[in-house]
Amino acid sequence: MAVLETSKSLDEELYSRQLCVLDLPAMQRIRRAKVLLSGLQGLGAEVAKNLVLMGVGSLTLHDPHPTCWSDLAAQFFLSEKDLERSRAEASQEPVAKLNGAVQVCVHTGDLTEELLPDFQVVVLTASKLEEQLRVGALCHKLRICFLVADTRGLVGQLFSDFGEDFTVQDPTEAEPLTAAIQHISQGSPGILTLRKEADARYFHDGDLVTFSGIEGMVELNGCDPRPIRVQEDGTLEIGNTAIFSRYLRGGAVTEVKKSETVSHKPLDVALLHPRVVAQSPQEADRARCLHQAFRALHQFEHLNGRLPQPWDPDDAEMVVGLARSLEPLKGTEGEPLEELLDEALVQTVALSSAGGLSPMAAMLGAVAAQEVLKAISRKFMPLDQWLYFDALDCLPEDGKPLPTPEDCAPRCCRYDGQIAVFGAGFQEKLGQQRYLVVGAGAIGCELLKGFALVGLGAGASGGVTVADMDHIERSNLSRQFLFRTQDVGRPKAEVAAEATHRLNSDLQVTPLTYALDPTTEHIYEDNFFSRVDGVAAALDSFQARHYVAARCTHYLKPLLEAGTQGTSGHASVFVPHVTEAYRAPASGLASEDATYPVCTLRHFPSTVEHTVQWARDEFEGLFCLSAETINRHHQELTSLAETDGPQVLTLLEEVLGVLRERPRTWQDCVVWALGHWQRRFHYGIMQLLSRFPPDKVLEDGTLFWSGPKQCPEPLEFDASQDTHLLYVLAAANLYARMHGLPGSRDQTALRELLKMLPLPVPPLSAASFPNDLDLAGASAEFGPEQLKKLHQVLEVWSGSPPLEPLKFEKSKRIVGQIIPAIATTTAAVAGLVGLELYKLVGGPRPLSAFRHSYLHLAENRFSSWVPCAPAIQKLHYLTWTWTCWNRLKVPAGQPEKTLELLLAHLHEQFGLRVMMLLHGRALLYSARWSPNKQAQHLALRVTELVQRVTGRMPKPGQRVLVLELSCEGEEEDTTFPPLHYELCDKTAALSPGSTEPCIPSPQ
Repeated sequence: MAVLETSKSLDEELYSRQLCVLDLPAMQRIRRAKVLLSGLQGLGAEVAKNLVLMGVGSLTLHDPHPTCWSDLAAQFFLSEKDLERSRAEASQEPVAKLNGAVQVCVHTGDLTEELLPDFQVVVLTASKLEEQLRVGALCHKLRICFLVADTRGLVGQLFSDFGEDFTVQDPTEAEPLTAAIQHISQGSPGILTLRKEADARYFHDGDLVTFSGIEGMVELNGCDPRPIRVQEDGTLEIGNTAIFSRYLRGGAVTEVKKSETVSHKPLDVALLHPRVVAQSPQEADRARCLHQAFRALHQFEHLNGRLPQPWDPDDAEMVVGLARSLEPLKGTEGEPLEELLDEALVQTVALSSAGGLSPMAAMLGAVAAQEVLKAISRKFMPLDQWLYFDALDCLPEDGKPLPTPEDCAPRCCRYDGQIAVFGAGFQEKLGQQRYLVVGAGAIGCELLKGFALVGLGAGASGGVTVADMDHIERSNLSRQFLFRTQDVGRPKAEVAAEATHRLNSDLQVTPLTYALDPTTEHIYEDNFFSRVDGVAAALDSFQARHYVAARCTHYLKPLLEAGTQGTSGHASVFVPHVTEAYRAPASGLASEDATYPVCTLRHFPSTVEHTVQWARDEFEGLFCLSAETINRHHQELTSLAETDGPQVLTLLEEVLGVLRERPRTWQDCVVWALGHWQRRFHYGIMQLLSRFPPDKVLEDGTLFWSGPKQCPEPLEFDASQDTHLLYVLAAANLYARMHGLPGSRDQTALRELLKMLPLPVPPLSAASFPNDLDLAGASAEFGPEQLKKLHQVLEVWSGSPPLEPLKFEKSKRIVGQIIPAIATTTAAVAGLVGLELYKLVGGPRPLSAFRHSYLHLAENRFSSWVPCAPAIQKLHYLTWTWTCWNRLKVPAGQPEKTLELLLAHLHEQFGLRVMMLLHGRALLYSARWSPNKQAQHLALRVTELVQRVTGRMPKPGQRVLVLELSCEGEEEDTTFPPLHYELCDKTAALSPGSTEPCIPSPQ
């Protein structure tokens, strides 16, 4: 077998979000890597999909076994037409289509010692213990990273062996800590004082740091990493600085990440001395019990030549007996572990072990693929060494009937793997569901794939609707696995619907290319939501999640919600009347709406984000808006000096700089760029300091230049400094492009030219402007090249005032508003959502059955917890209580009620004395109005009143008017349930989507 050499080039556009997680050197190592994956059932398919999407150099598939019906419940590369074909050979073509830059091969022979040295990582899935021990021993001897992954029903395991001295070059996902310096003393040790807004608590004794941008004590700039000690007052000891120059100003201290070495035991040793990933002693005990359960299942298969039959009590009892007879586990030092075998847990594992489930494969496959990346890139800490994950809470809770062997017997259908766990009756329920998926991005694609595999909505009366207004971009292809290169530019919802239907031809997916927001409530209206059983949200903003969650609360629909950032992610479930409703974090909503004051950006920047936003505004003002403004006015005026608008004149003054006529040559463009540099970083700062001198004191006695306001210093242009030269080079090229002139990249020639040019005089007023400044419709388009030029602007600006040095990748991420993302985390949270879906479909469940989950793959943190119950509210004079899921329901009646009758009804039925009544933000009634105004409103029918106040009639098909109440005795933290004023008598008994009657009136 020959594995072709992979291309070492990296498509930075395709992997833009992944690069924010892994960095360029790590991605380059991944592009050169060769991985062997054995086992292509559902779990193996997930590992393969993730590795290919993330751009591993080559992937060799190995699985000679024939495809069977039970594979199709989780293996999305296979279909009914592949039955009896080798899983690996049938999967090769669809796997390869995910990423044309990845070599995908098939190995049909045995896994021999001669084969293995071709690979950096070997992964076994769904393999027998004997094969695991044999291949694991070879890999350990050959220093090849080795992984074992397996799922049995609702339980999964993952084992990693990276050798006895594996070096992790970058153990954490967090960026190195950088802080601005206030002062450094000369002495032994030298004491470094951070600026006030910096927090020394994030530094720790023994951390290694280096320095940059320091003026005066330049010996520290770029020095070898130095250890620090954190003092009680927050200052840092940084070693001997006695012989260094005196510190003047500026600079930043930056953490240097330390590599770590891990030592793994081979599988044969780790079987009896298991080190398990756990967040608590209780989790560790459960993980070791699951470890014994897997060992017993392997022994059962060895003795019987098969796995336990679905929900067969005799087979399960045999597995429990085998677990009792296993050699006891030992600690890392060989000491016996005192633990009691949880036989009930082992029995439950055995009863449900015959099935293969898509959500479990998604979760474990994501973690396994991330471990492969850790092995290849040496970035992030690997597992140590066993991970166990179970979702047995998806089964009926204690006291409820469990599936029977008859109900779980194979049907020779694509859902056999799932029927083996939950039964055919549950499968029918899944098929009858009607779900809305909001968002067809990375998580949305994974959810749709999972829904197709489990058969959600695949019955005659079921269905799935996917809503997304966006179109496919090339950068989507590394994570959004339903899309291919030929789909770029097409609507995401339409392509996702087509691809999902191909995964399961019984599933009808309806695409909607409209956003789900207040502007489309005439589309996603009462009738639409009345036909929906639940909503799955895969959105990338808190505002969008907040709105969708509010719709689910209004219509009493369960909400499944997930999100990711880098290698961390979460999955949540919100169930009417059972859990609390979704609440977007206030900090998240605020950050999405945040804007920076212009004065802060221009004169008082104190963060990297300030400098990035300033530079982007600068770019757009100089090279985009200016060209558009000039061209627009040039069509009407012979001389721009005739323009009266002061804003236009200010804009043109910026563009013209020291030039009084249109540039004709490259030198003219350089003169303009040099003039603009001088305006921004010398004259502008001198003018600022003339207004606010360094020693200016405020009325309260504090210095004006203190706290986040750092006193700047005018820069003197020096062509020998790269940041100065590259700024002029970038600005001159952009200016030349605007005017249709050829540019230049010759830095040496530019330095020589700048030596001959005099520094520009102080800026001129905008009294006169040339009348021949025709930009021919040009403006600089913001693309990759412009981003690099923008970064050169940032490097100068971040040095005056002195801020932390800015790396290109960080400025690119901020300017492009790129959220770090990677396929593994996306797949993992989608799997967690799928597990909660099982609980929703299974029928009414208590609060204790549901789970919110959080994971951080880089740090091997996995946690889940029971959601909070909805808060109960009441008023002291009322006999009834309510939660966020309740509403007051009042039918409009025939003839329709007047406002006076409605208020009387609320008082008689619910004991409420209404002080204010609102519809949206429109005030319909206030008890503080004058009697005449009250009488005018009280006499109107409610719909007539709403129309008069808002100017809008209820929409066709609208079932309720939602009114908000403020009542007598209301407290600050009280939120009354909304009033659903039902417009149709036929819906008077229940509000839309409700399955419970309204709040009862007091007796």
